[in-house]
Amino acid sequence: MIQATRVSWHYGANPVIDGVSVTARPGRVLGLIGPNGSGKTTLLRLLYGALRGGTGRVAVDGDDLGALPPREAARRLAVVVQEAGGETALTVAELVLLGRNPHLTTFQRTGRTDHEIAAQCLTRVGATHLGSRAFASLSGGERQRVLIARALAQQATHLLLDEPTNHLDIRYQHEILRLVRDLGTCAVVVLHDLNLAARYCDDLVLLGHGGVAAAGTTEQVLDPAVLEPVYGIGIQRLDLDGTIHLLFHPTDQPAVERTASRV
Repeated sequence: MIQATRVSWHYGANPVIDGVSVTARPGRVLGLIGPNGSGKTTLLRLLYGALRGGTGRVAVDGDDLGALPPREAARRLAVVVQEAGGETALTVAELVLLGRNPHLTTFQRTGRTDHEIAAQCLTRVGATHLGSRAFASLSGGERQRVLIARALAQQATHLLLDEPTNHLDIRYQHEILRLVRDLGTCAVVVLHDLNLAARYCDDLVLLGHGGVAAAGTTEQVLDPAVLEPVYGIGIQRLDLDGTIHLLFHPTDQPAVERTASRV
């Protein structure tokens, strides 16, 4: 479990996150949603300790995140961020194998089991065929799958992802998020696509104006009355076969008129 209690972060004099409290529970996927600039990525960075010096407390399974040694933190938290990777000279297989480092002692080398785990993780994200390729030569979507494979190889108890579907086509958007959900770990995911959040998240935190506009189950938060004031757009909700689907329309054109105009 990850618990953030009244965390805040300012860029200069501008508060981005102000007194926010969230809880990511074991075996559930928590989605962080909200408009651009609402602080989703900033909050995620606070949850895994990339930002230090703000106020409030982040705890992982009851232990203060700031007090955990780096290797222990890496055993508990695996992170996939959008800007990771860079222009490294490593091959895909070598990069994924780095995910095993938290499980090695200072001078220990990776062994057969580590290589097998890395290979299995590449298979799980559909990237086995990329193993010998240079990571720098990959497309954006290919890179994203490889970075997720590296996180899986880490075998951490918590998984945090910043827009994991970025650069992916529709098939892999669903495959990656289904994989995250089926892992059964405590996962926190930043998402822009509310329909993907509806399908794959158990709980949601809706951010707006530097704070939490709503928090609860996906069923509770994806309510047009809750979403419309934050996003500034009209929203119609359909519940089909147990899944929430959201339709969007300009606020000056009701959903009924929009639907009628298409007939």
